[in-house]
Amino acid sequence: MSLNRRLISPRRWTPPPAPADAGRTRVTARFTVARRVATGDHGPEDVIFDGQGRLLAGLGDGSVVRLDLATGARTVVGRTGGRPLGLEPAADGSVLVCDHDRGLLRLSADGSVQVLVDTVAGRPLTFASNVVEGPDGTIWFTVSTRRWNLEHYLGDIIEHSCTGLLVRRDPDGNVTVLRGDLKFANGLVLAPDASHLLVAETAGYRVSRYWLTGPKAGTVEPFVENLPGLPDNMSLGSDGLVWVSVAAPRNTLLDKLLPLPGFLRLLLWNLPEAVRPKPTPVAWVMAFDLDGRLVHDLRTGGGTSRSSEAESGGGSYGFVTSVAEHQGTVVAGSLHEDDIAVLTLPAPSL
Repeated sequence: MSLNRRLISPRRWTPPPAPADAGRTRVTARFTVARRVATGDHGPEDVIFDGQGRLLAGLGDGSVVRLDLATGARTVVGRTGGRPLGLEPAADGSVLVCDHDRGLLRLSADGSVQVLVDTVAGRPLTFASNVVEGPDGTIWFTVSTRRWNLEHYLGDIIEHSCTGLLVRRDPDGNVTVLRGDLKFANGLVLAPDASHLLVAETAGYRVSRYWLTGPKAGTVEPFVENLPGLPDNMSLGSDGLVWVSVAAPRNTLLDKLLPLPGFLRLLLWNLPEAVRPKPTPVAWVMAFDLDGRLVHDLRTGGGTSRSSEAESGGGSYGFVTSVAEHQGTVVAGSLHEDDIAVLTLPAPSL
C-alpha cells in the first residue's frame, strides 16, 4: 500500500469550538503584498533574517539562499542534500538547518554541511521542522511527526497522531526528547531572556510556552490557544513581537470528525485525492506580544481572481508557512510559492 493510501490510526480529540467569525478582531487587516522577491527556486518554507538584516530561505532544490532585500543580491549559502525547512542563523556565522530528509544540520559559511542529529530515541530523524539556539550553544528543535513525510503531511493532520517532538541538543552533543506528544510540532521561538520556548502545534491550533528556567522549568502552559487557523513557523521580530504564520483556516469537517469514531477519518483519507478536503487558500500571518496579546492579524483569500490580486497589492499569495520581521520590514514565505512576499503593514490604529 502506498504511503498516501496507508491505514491511518486516528486518535480522537475534541477541539475547542472555533472562534466566531473565524476569530476576527479589531486588529484584523488586509494581508497586502508590497512586492515579491525571487528566490531562484521553489518553496521557501521558512524565512528568517540574519544578524545583518539579510534574509535566509531554504528551497525545494536543497539549497539555502541569502537574499539582500535592498539590492536583490542572491547568494547560495550551500546545499543540504535534502529538503531544508526551518533555519536559524547561528552565532558563529553558520546556519542551523532542520532538513526533512537528513535531520538537524549545520551549514557553514564555506558551504560544508555537518550533521548534528540524525537519530532521536534510536530512530532515524525525519521531518525536523524548526530550530533555535541559546546563548550557550544549546539547540532546541521540533519534529512535526514520526509517522508521515512532508508530501503527505495531511495524513498526520487527519490522523491526529500526536507524535510531534520537542528536542534539546546540548553543546556536548547529548540529545534529549523534552516532549513526545505534540500535535504536529512546528514553529519555535526562544524568549529574549532564554527563560522559555514558544512551540506551535499546527494540529492543536495553539502555541504553548515551555519553561526552561525558574520554578516552572520543564512545565508547559498556554501562550495562545484556540486559534482560528493552523499555526506554522514562527519567529521573534526586532519589534519584540512573536510573528506566527497561519498556513490555513481550521477545517469545519475535520473539527467535526476529530471527536468521532476513527473509521470516519479513515474513509475521508482514502477518498480520491481530487475530492479529498484540502486546505482553504489564504494568506495569513499574526503577531503577538510576549504576553500572548494579539497585535497584528493580517489575512486575505488566496484566490487568483483579479479582485483578490488587486486587494493583495501584488498578486495572490497563499499557504503562508513562515513570517519574519526586521526593523519594520515583514516578509512571508510559502511552501507552495517561488517568491518571498514583502508585506505592507497597516497604519497603527489611534
